[in-house]
Amino acid sequence: MNMGVLQYYFSIKALLWVLVVFVQTHEYMGCLEEERIGLLHLKSFLIISIPPHTQSDYLLPSWVDLEKSDCCGWERVTCNSTTGHHVVELSLDNLMPDPYYSLYLHSKREYFEEHRWLLNVSLFEPFKELRSLDLSLNGINGCIPDDQGFERLAVLRNLETLILDRNRFGYSILPSLSNLTSLMTLSLVRNFLWVDPDERVKATEGWKMLSRLEILDLSENSLNDTSFLQSIAAIKSLKNLNLADNCFTGSFGTKDLENLSKLEILDISRNSFTRSVLPSIWELFSLKALSLSSNRLNGTLPTREFCKLKKLEELDLSHNGFEGILPPCINNMTSLIFLDVSENHFIGDISSYLGASQTSLEYIDFSYNQFEGLFSLSLFANHSKLKVIRFLHGNNKLEIETENPVGWDPLFQLKVLQMTNCSLNKLASNIPTFLLDQHELEVIDLSYNKLKGSFPNWLVDNNTGLKGLVLRDNFFVGHLHFQLQQYTYISWMDVSNNHMEGKLQENIGKIFPNLNYLNLSHNYFEGNLPSSIGDMTYLEALDLSFNEFSGEIPRQLASNASLLVILNLAYNSFHGEILLEQLKSTCFLQMSGNQFTSILPMLHSTNCYFYYLDISHNDISGAFPKGLIGNITKLGTLLMANNSFYGQIPCDLSAIGTLDLSHNLFTGSLPVCMNLPKLEHLYLQGNKFIGSIPKVLFNSSSLLTLDMRDNSFSGSISVEIKQLRDLKVLLLSGNRFTGIIPHQLCLLKMISIMDLSKNNFFGTIPQCFHNISFGRIGATIFYYISRGGNLAQLRVPYTYKDNFLEKSVETDRSFTPSNAEVKIEFVTKYRSLSYKGVGLTLMSGLDLSCNNLTGGIPLELGQISSIIALNLSYNQLDGTIPKTFSNLAHLESLDLSHNNLSGEIPSSLINLNFLEVFNVAYNNLSGKVPDMKAQFGTFGKSSYKGNLFLCGPPLDKSCSKVNKSDPTPTQSSNAGDRKWR
Repeated sequence: MNMGVLQYYFSIKALLWVLVVFVQTHEYMGCLEEERIGLLHLKSFLIISIPPHTQSDYLLPSWVDLEKSDCCGWERVTCNSTTGHHVVELSLDNLMPDPYYSLYLHSKREYFEEHRWLLNVSLFEPFKELRSLDLSLNGINGCIPDDQGFERLAVLRNLETLILDRNRFGYSILPSLSNLTSLMTLSLVRNFLWVDPDERVKATEGWKMLSRLEILDLSENSLNDTSFLQSIAAIKSLKNLNLADNCFTGSFGTKDLENLSKLEILDISRNSFTRSVLPSIWELFSLKALSLSSNRLNGTLPTREFCKLKKLEELDLSHNGFEGILPPCINNMTSLIFLDVSENHFIGDISSYLGASQTSLEYIDFSYNQFEGLFSLSLFANHSKLKVIRFLHGNNKLEIETENPVGWDPLFQLKVLQMTNCSLNKLASNIPTFLLDQHELEVIDLSYNKLKGSFPNWLVDNNTGLKGLVLRDNFFVGHLHFQLQQYTYISWMDVSNNHMEGKLQENIGKIFPNLNYLNLSHNYFEGNLPSSIGDMTYLEALDLSFNEFSGEIPRQLASNASLLVILNLAYNSFHGEILLEQLKSTCFLQMSGNQFTSILPMLHSTNCYFYYLDISHNDISGAFPKGLIGNITKLGTLLMANNSFYGQIPCDLSAIGTLDLSHNLFTGSLPVCMNLPKLEHLYLQGNKFIGSIPKVLFNSSSLLTLDMRDNSFSGSISVEIKQLRDLKVLLLSGNRFTGIIPHQLCLLKMISIMDLSKNNFFGTIPQCFHNISFGRIGATIFYYISRGGNLAQLRVPYTYKDNFLEKSVETDRSFTPSNAEVKIEFVTKYRSLSYKGVGLTLMSGLDLSCNNLTGGIPLELGQISSIIALNLSYNQLDGTIPKTFSNLAHLESLDLSHNNLSGEIPSSLINLNFLEVFNVAYNNLSGKVPDMKAQFGTFGKSSYKGNLFLCGPPLDKSCSKVNKSDPTPTQSSNAGDRKWR
């Protein structure tokens, strides 16, 4: 054998021998022994240190002290991929398993103080090569010993990433971080870092030592001192800075950001910065991503300064007050991937800002601005990367066209398409045909567009990953009919307010087993509700109201829908029992306008923060269901109107906020034992109640609406009514109240509507009524429950995330019950009108008609400048019509008929530009009627009849023939007539 070959052979043999020895020596070594022991010590510390109730068996179960256990294979541990020895990454986030985690992080502050979990940072010292440490989502309250924070980690000279999100370290941790000079990423999201101004300098003065830091996340920390940013500005290496969800106001200092020349990502969203912050941002020429969302920025964007940001790839200006046109250079930003300018006041033509060359775009949101004109979606034909298009509009001045040119074929496959109230394809009113070729849609919303044609079932068939389908408020016709298969992804479907008809498929519950929200309201669906709807076990909201459904409610719906929070079956033809006993999670239940006949069964208590139950307008009879109150401890709204309930109401209604017992057969006096501390709205109209108003009712200091009309209540109004200082609506019409109108009513300064008509009040009109506002009920709509309340904030679960910014896509912001708006009936303009929503907020009125009031009309009533309706008719008032009435600038209805008023009608009343109804009939007025100008040109003879001494158009009597001597006042022939119109 050749000597060279022999040498080669022995060399290979020796190498193999060394390799075998090495493997045998290190067979069970894995990570270093020192680090393995360190990990075990760390686990032991965690088990004894975290608060009680956690289950230690779930804590790092693979970390066991066994001879052959290689800690490099343990969960949450990563070792160096080259040597396999040193631990380089520890992912110890969210160590506490549910449900403990929820209990710990969401409990009261006292619980945190009692069970403080303090971290011993020295336990990480054995891991000399550690590069990344993640301790987020653990509820840690600080470090031990107290005088040391993370200084001990300074020995870890390779530590580059430290993530401490969602703990409770507080600002005391900040000084210790300055020693970690090797850090490149530091994340302190939601750590209660609010810094006292006196401590700020001490807390962050050493941060300039973090010379390698590139990523810093301080979001969700309630930081509010902008001078805090001076310390951050000293970190010249920063590339990514996140200050979102804090409490910053005003602006940065002029030099706070000028040193951050390397900054590529800046997120200051959800603060209260004003536009004075902008100049310092325009100098950050390296920016690739900028989020200014949800601040107090307004005015126009400066074109020259803004256009310096030529490297922008992602831009979020949403939820501000920007106005004017967008800088034209946006059209030239060909690197843009993400563009959101929604919810501002931008104007102009969208085509000016979106060009065919911006083919990098993936996300576009121009919603809720004041854009106008025609925009063709074919502009995006070559945008192959486009994923999200959002054009949701409220002004209806934007028109979007998708059919021009005919047959254009887009290169994109969308994930989200939302185009609402944008006159979509206005001429043809057809659904976009390009959707036939879209197969990856997850969310589609084309609501409020007056689209016509057959319902596009094919949208669901073509997009098997569809999560949300919203086509409400269009003119679609036809049936809901889908292929016989399961659509497991779809969780939200809203086709309300269309012209759909027919029966639901028998297996609809099996077709959509994972629906969270289903709204079919305001259509023409008919027939029985399929029992398979009980297979939708994940339903949280079901609205079938205002259809033609019939039959009984399937028991499967009540028994299987364990998550159902909202159930609205109002205004159909359902009959039989109301299945409440099994709806243990339902917080909002609306069954009104059906043919239910059963008395409510006993209810178990629910987990709801409040409970809304509407069984009005049915055929239910029987005594008040006392078990209902006893078992639902948080029953906040109970509407039982227009049934045949009888008897007396119970005493304990302590949780009730709204109680409507109108138009039933209740009798007797209101119980003096009533306990209504939370009462806001009480409706008792149209029963057979007797007696006086119990004084206990005046203890309901939160009362906003009191409606006792059309009963047989009697006695005088107690002076204790002054305690209802928040009262906005007082309706006592059609009873037997007597006595003088107490001046204590004038202390109810928030009153907007007061109706004391058709009673037996006597005496004079209180002069102090001008102290009552009789203004608008409020800037916001009046609800039985808060808008959305505790009802689920139901959203389509789609989140867009790219290189830098993350954005959740929503459909409706929340679910507001359709009939949860407070409704008030008030007689004005000769008819009883119902006011709710915006209409109620704008209404105000005073009705004292059909009583026995005497004396003159107080001049001070002319100071109630906001009042819309004033009715003093059918009394025995005398004297003249006050000239001050010309100050009632918003008045729409004035009825002074059937009194003993004398003198002339003030000519200045023609200045009442909104007056629609004017009636002074059957008095003793004299002289010339006001000129037929402005609104008075619309009033005919009937407004003046029964006044023998009035003359001039529109009356037949000429003023030139009238005896100029004053007439002798006589009682109106109709003053005793109590006819109500």
